[in-house]
Amino acid sequence: MSNPETAPIPSSSSNSKRPIFQTETTGSYWGDLKEAFKRVSFDDFNKIGEIPCARNSLLSGIASGVGIGAVRAMSTSAFAASNWALGTFVVISLGTWQICQKSLLQERTRVQQVVEQMPKRFVKSTGESPSTDSPPSK
Repeated sequence: MSNPETAPIPSSSSNSKRPIFQTETTGSYWGDLKEAFKRVSFDDFNKIGEIPCARNSLLSGIASGVGIGAVRAMSTSAFAASNWALGTFVVISLGTWQICQKSLLQERTRVQQVVEQMPKRFVKSTGESPSTDSPPSK
């Protein structure tokens, strides 16, 4: 089997800030899946609360899935209700994840703009006359 380590490949465009990673594969779907499961540890699940937006999106998905599953269970079989519950969980979790990630990106962009504009606010212009804060004398 080949080495599952990732190696950065230089980006072709100079504007790209993220490196593109290429993962070596085993050549078979099941071999790759087996290697992926080997990389997951139980410690990863303990740190899921540290991932931005993960907690809120999972809680929203769980609550929505339970609610829709309970409502569907009143009118259909348990199998159909569980399908609805799982589908609702996935859709709501992914939707709230995407919305939260987009708002985080917008917030980071605004913060970056403010940080870039801060030095310009304190630079004195040479063409302006000095202003005084004292009231005019009589």
